[in-house]
Amino acid sequence: MTNEELKRTLWDTANKLRGSVSAAEYKYPVLGMVFLKYVSDLFDAQSNVIRQRIAEPGSDYYIEDEATRKASEDVFVGDKTFYDQDNVFWIPKGAHFSTLLALATAPDLPQLLDKAMGDIEAENPSLRGVLYREFSRLALEPGKLGELMGLIARLKFDPAKHGSRDVFGEVYEYFLGQFAMNEGAKAGEFYTPKNVVNLLVEILAPFKGKIYDPACGSGGMFVQSAKFKDAHQKTLGKQGDLAIYGQELMAQTRRLCLMNLAVHGLDGDLGQTYGSSFTNDQHKTLRADYILANPPFNISDWDGDKLTDDPRWVHGIPPKGNANFAWLQHMLARLSSRGRAGIVLANGSMSSQQSGEGEIRRAMVQADVVECMVALPGQLFSNTQIPVCLWFLSRNKATGENGRIDRRRQILFIDARKAASGRVSRTQIELTDDDLQRLGQTYHRWRGTEFGDGGAYGDEPGFCYSASLEDVEQHGFVLTPGRYVGAVVEDDDDEAFADKMERLTTQLAEQMAKGAELDAVIREKLGALGYGV
Repeated sequence: MTNEELKRTLWDTANKLRGSVSAAEYKYPVLGMVFLKYVSDLFDAQSNVIRQRIAEPGSDYYIEDEATRKASEDVFVGDKTFYDQDNVFWIPKGAHFSTLLALATAPDLPQLLDKAMGDIEAENPSLRGVLYREFSRLALEPGKLGELMGLIARLKFDPAKHGSRDVFGEVYEYFLGQFAMNEGAKAGEFYTPKNVVNLLVEILAPFKGKIYDPACGSGGMFVQSAKFKDAHQKTLGKQGDLAIYGQELMAQTRRLCLMNLAVHGLDGDLGQTYGSSFTNDQHKTLRADYILANPPFNISDWDGDKLTDDPRWVHGIPPKGNANFAWLQHMLARLSSRGRAGIVLANGSMSSQQSGEGEIRRAMVQADVVECMVALPGQLFSNTQIPVCLWFLSRNKATGENGRIDRRRQILFIDARKAASGRVSRTQIELTDDDLQRLGQTYHRWRGTEFGDGGAYGDEPGFCYSASLEDVEQHGFVLTPGRYVGAVVEDDDDEAFADKMERLTTQLAEQMAKGAELDAVIREKLGALGYGV
């Protein structure tokens, strides 16, 4: 099977096995079992690496005498130190996937799985309190967990053949995406399409410093940021380093995030507990260099009535019935002096006037903290057709480490509503790598960053426009990109939009007048023939 075929088969079978357990709950045991298979395979691979090291001349652990080497193999392979030093999780024999698979028909399999997860947590401090340990509470018919184990056994994670962490990541993201589609609107609280995450990453270019997500969900922002950093270390010729900070409202989703970080070899500070970033902020003293977030849209039950005197509301008290501008100001308050943020929000945030939102937006623009606005197409999310926008905020738009071009008192507007050229399904589209490259380079050229291709920025009708704050004021501080970028000018048409509109309006008026004249003539002729009109 190809990876895609295997993922589809895995989902179809898991869906059939689900029984009375909702998709919202079923993702936890399924992903937990995939995790168990993953860490077991990597443990086996590391065992082979250890055997190779003691048999390889020149290795620090080489044992020349064959008889001694054979006798020592089990000792070395059974030494936890040789796994810890390569950041491989230690898996007790009784907790290994293959051991449990042999017991797949046992009536107490759910209890055995719970114990195995507990044993793995006990041996690996970074996993404590993270793994799923509620198999025995699932309302599944006897034997169904064993069937699921048999299917997951077909997944093979071999770092020597195909970068296992990437393969696990694909399976992991596939499951989260599939669960998102089955859960409906609630899924937006924990899953953001990978291409939207990648657009935030392409523009913010997190490379060195502290990164924060106050609504981190399953941790996709962190994983893609780390991949961006790794990919650019060679091209930039220097070492990147990201310290991860996050917070998540839901306890189970927080565990998913910690597990996701663990399998990607990432450490993260998600605070002491789960909870609201508004009322139970776990990182009050944090000043992050990068913030990436897709907070829940337009939420009304965010306890705004309890926070009217909060020091985070520098630009105005957010309305109690909508948290959009509370999110924006919370993230501004957590930025360092050079910090930049990228936030996914509903389109209404760009133009709303009710409940003082227009005044807060005006104050943010006048404070020169809005750097870039991107309008995205609809159908990017698996669970909603609502088009969204991206807000990019910056504490420092002057020349310096954020870019070689001084962009103070300017805002870049990008209208990407027609930029998505990929299609996931009949109802969902996506931004391809080429789309992401175009959008990312537009920003980097505008800002003059080290991540740009060296090209010069230029306004492009219908796509992008660099507006002054005076321009924005003339538009009533509405930040909808379509108001600024204008209309597309065809390649063979050099006529300015305003001139063309005036010409076409005049032409239409002339044609309508000519039509009225012809109508009068027709009426006259019909009257002469005795027809009443």
